[in-house]
Amino acid sequence: MKKDEETTVVEAVKPDYESEIIKIIKGNYSPRAAQNKLEGYHGNDVAGAMDALSVSERKKLYRICTAEMLAETFEHLDEDEAGAYLDEMDIQKAAAVVSNLEADTATYILREIERQKRVLIIDALPMDIRKDIALVASFDEDEIGSRMTTNCIVIRENLTIKQAMDELVSQAEENDNISTIFVTDSDGEFYGAIDLKELIIARHGTDLDNLVQTSFPYVYGHEAIDDCIEKLKDYSEDSVPVLDDSNRFLGVITSQSLVEVIDDEMGEDYARLAGLIAEEDIKEPLSQSMKKRLPWLLALFALGILVSTVVGAFEQVVAQLTLIMAFQSLILDMAGNVGTQSLAVTIRVLMDENLTFKQKSQLVFKEGRVGLFNGIILGIISFVLVGLFIMLFKHRDILFSFAVSGCIGVALMLAMLISSTVGTLIPLFFKRIKIDPAVASGPLITTVNDLVAVVTYYGLSWILLINVLHLA
Repeated sequence: MKKDEETTVVEAVKPDYESEIIKIIKGNYSPRAAQNKLEGYHGNDVAGAMDALSVSERKKLYRICTAEMLAETFEHLDEDEAGAYLDEMDIQKAAAVVSNLEADTATYILREIERQKRVLIIDALPMDIRKDIALVASFDEDEIGSRMTTNCIVIRENLTIKQAMDELVSQAEENDNISTIFVTDSDGEFYGAIDLKELIIARHGTDLDNLVQTSFPYVYGHEAIDDCIEKLKDYSEDSVPVLDDSNRFLGVITSQSLVEVIDDEMGEDYARLAGLIAEEDIKEPLSQSMKKRLPWLLALFALGILVSTVVGAFEQVVAQLTLIMAFQSLILDMAGNVGTQSLAVTIRVLMDENLTFKQKSQLVFKEGRVGLFNGIILGIISFVLVGLFIMLFKHRDILFSFAVSGCIGVALMLAMLISSTVGTLIPLFFKRIKIDPAVASGPLITTVNDLVAVVTYYGLSWILLINVLHLA
């Protein structure tokens, strides 16, 4: 290998920071030396190394690191992991770490700790931190207020530019989200926002009101997270204010929190599309995983029995034309595929809560047309290829071969048309009756489409091949 090629390979290898961190913790460095070395690593890398450490080694890490360093690390841990690690600390250290966490993160982590120790940790917190955590904890987990933080700059209206700058400098000691300054009136009601750059370059004689954006986006704390994501998707603000029902300013939802919320929602939707009640992880107990999966499996088992019963009703068709059994999976698979595609499109469109009846009708019509025309194309292809296959490899005459392939082509077209329509109508129906379409639609559509495909395929075979063409 050439020298420049060797250099490229070396540069492409990602540094193993987690191993380096573990080596530092297990080494014989003095606490100060170990802390100095660990300060150079990102909190995410430290978080990744913690699971590989023993309890005693993690306790050594807690003693070595400052509360600020540990808080940065905890921001990158799952809530259950962070709760378990926080439980390993003494009360004072745990309280110091919680004090440096965002209020929403602290709230979620504290929920993972048993009540007795949680109370002791909260009692050891400064009063202002306790109030922030209590505020966030007052919202349900599916409300946007549960994801907010009070880490932001808030000033009153009617200040001078100098007074506003003094407030910014004073509050920046405790809050690092300073790119946007939020303005309230004397009653604490949200008035607007000021961009940091605009405040910095403003002349002393400028009226502060001229800098305030009064059309700034905001959300209410009790609004559902799903609704807020839809509302905020067209904005690119670093922080969005969260208000109470009296329009008083409570805190902000940061862009980082919004990304985490979207990631969580996508994970939940993915789990629901798979027929699960909630997400699972690799450490989850067997009984809990079974509880999440079994209810839908039982319902789908009943539908599967129905599909099998329908197939049994066409027993005479199968007995007279055994060959058609070989192509059953083709019809079932394609029907399931187009149904799943239509489902994915519909779930995405249904994120818009303001969708009108006309728009929903257009969606059904559009998905039906897509299924029909794709079905026609694939039906023609299957007519030619399956006909040639039966004629050349099964040694049947041309009339029989292309009669069977023609029936398969027509069945494929109809199954794809019906399945794409069903894949749109079922989530729309669940949305209408106030059931999350992502929960119920995925596995149900697969089974319903199997039923549609079986009836279409064997029904057409019975009508066209046996009763019309008399090929049996």
